[in-house]
Amino acid sequence: MKTQKEYDVAMKRIDALMKKGEDNITSAEARELRKLAVAAQQYEKSIYTISAPTTIEGMVELRMYELKLNQSRLAKILGVTDAKLSQILNGKRSPDVAFLQALHRELNIDADFLLTHA
Repeated sequence: MKTQKEYDVAMKRIDALMKKGEDNITSAEARELRKLAVAAQQYEKSIYTISAPTTIEGMVELRMYELKLNQSRLAKILGVTDAKLSQILNGKRSPDVAFLQALHRELNIDADFLLTHA
């Protein structure tokens, strides 16, 4: 799938198959649905790009989303208080070395990124 028109056609077919319901499609239709879904996903990835975070706060929030962590759970993982984490994420406090090390160790955030943006 290379064009928006091809994508639109594929999405209409996906919608039609989905409306039939999982129990009402043939195995051939299920294979077609999987193939269309993969092609649509690849097209979407090529068209809709999300730029990487440019701040430590943004990177931490991205990792929280990816790991399905709330702020309180993340604070425990990083070994900091909820208040300290909140202040850092809101730009009211600068991250210290121990915090940056915890981000690198616990969230696998690249050390170069942390040093560049600290």
